[in-house]
Amino acid sequence: MALRPTTRRFIVVAAIVLIALVGIASVTAVFFIDEPLRRYTEVKMNTSLTGYTVSVRALHLSPVGFSLDLRDVVVVQNEHPDPPVAVIDRLFASVHWRALLAGHVVGDILIDHPVVVLNQTQAAEEITDPTPVKDKGWQDALQAVYPLKINQLHISRGDVTYKDRGPFKPLRVHDLEFVASNIRNVHSERGVYPSPMSLKARVFDRGAVAATGWADFLAEPHVAFSADLSLDTIELDYFKPITDRYHLRLDRGTLSATGRIEIAPQYKTAQLWSAVVDGVRVDYVHTPEAAAGEKAAATTTAEAARSASTDPGMMLRIDRLDVVRSTVGFVNRAATPEYRVFLADTTLSVTNLSSIRSGETAVAHLRGKFMGTGATAVDATLRPERPGPDLDLAVRIDDTTLPSMNDLLRAYGNFDVVAGRFSFYSEVAVRNRQVTGYVKPVFQDMVVYDRRQDREKSPFRKLYEGVVGGLSRVLRNRPRDEVATRTEISGRLDDPKVSTVDALIGLVQNAFFQSILPGFEAHLRPPRR
Repeated sequence: MALRPTTRRFIVVAAIVLIALVGIASVTAVFFIDEPLRRYTEVKMNTSLTGYTVSVRALHLSPVGFSLDLRDVVVVQNEHPDPPVAVIDRLFASVHWRALLAGHVVGDILIDHPVVVLNQTQAAEEITDPTPVKDKGWQDALQAVYPLKINQLHISRGDVTYKDRGPFKPLRVHDLEFVASNIRNVHSERGVYPSPMSLKARVFDRGAVAATGWADFLAEPHVAFSADLSLDTIELDYFKPITDRYHLRLDRGTLSATGRIEIAPQYKTAQLWSAVVDGVRVDYVHTPEAAAGEKAAATTTAEAARSASTDPGMMLRIDRLDVVRSTVGFVNRAATPEYRVFLADTTLSVTNLSSIRSGETAVAHLRGKFMGTGATAVDATLRPERPGPDLDLAVRIDDTTLPSMNDLLRAYGNFDVVAGRFSFYSEVAVRNRQVTGYVKPVFQDMVVYDRRQDREKSPFRKLYEGVVGGLSRVLRNRPRDEVATRTEISGRLDDPKVSTVDALIGLVQNAFFQSILPGFEAHLRPPRR
């Protein structure tokens, strides 16, 4: 049935009036509700926070859906306000309607495109601040935005960057997506982990991280969660700002791994199902200034290892770790001259390594080229189920080009060579803190003094190296034309403060130089070049 003209005019007029009323209500909300609410929310958030200040450029309240929309939220650290530590494009809060139908009044939060940039100064301020992060009021500040308890949190297009001092590339995680639901546990009986969660992000230029799991956001004294993790092609070169502080000079390389992590108030576990480190080049750099710190770190590490192995609430486990196409070295800048020893073309496989007594035997196989030429094989087994260290270690190095070790020979033997080959064999067993075994360095075809190479050296230096060369000929095993000594090892592991580096240096000194050159360095002591 067609409407009369007067009826149609009435509907049109009514629609125009309704639109006008909505427009007037919107304008009224902007001028008389949104702005006072923005100022109130800003003040309430800052009252909740410790050490940080928040500003909100715009806020809009929608009475129809009881939603709140915040735009351009800026967070600054009070001690170092420039630059801001976070800028959030949009923070949107609304009623969780599905939970409301079930009789629960809770809310949803969307944080869209948060950009977090933290520099080294700001990070140091946070670390040294005596107030724990959980006591800085972040949850209360978020609660100040929206009065309902948060049941679902969604972070979209997140971007987090850490900038260190120096010529280092920033650590960046971007395109981050995080979703956690049922935070208030409204859809299930109270359980250990009632809240499903997921995370995915890009890491640096070409890496990726993903995690899926469950959490209990109401656990005390902190959140508990269990998640499966996946790391894909994480570029290790970006971690130089961190590794440099521990005297590790890191270059190139990637990490890919899968595993699981579980953090709860009563226990913590981290299990690495598989991991591959590919193409890394890493040197440990020993300096005189770092000697005291290394000993302190060794003590701390030993104590932490003992604590982890005896603490039923802590479990670390590696099912399989592979290192491929890598170079590992040790640089000693405390020696004169300084030297570097390294293992090139390194492959390493480790299986069943655990911080607790698992009943399984851990096995490690390492292959490479010592100083780039000497075929090297290291095999180790570790049985953690017995009291104290319980391991077997076998080392074999064959036919290293001896001139590549000249800096090492100058530092500890005060001589160098122009030709020769070096091999090394050792087997060590540790049982009930007792160490037994042997080391056997072998030098073949060693030529210590050459007039053409050594013509610039002092007469005393030539005499010293001539004596060393003569001694090598006296000790030489004629049929094989080699110098070889075997030194037995025995003793107890009573001093946890001795670092592995110090032990290796002492082993080289005692097994090689004090055996092959008895008394020469002590009596002659020619001036160093």
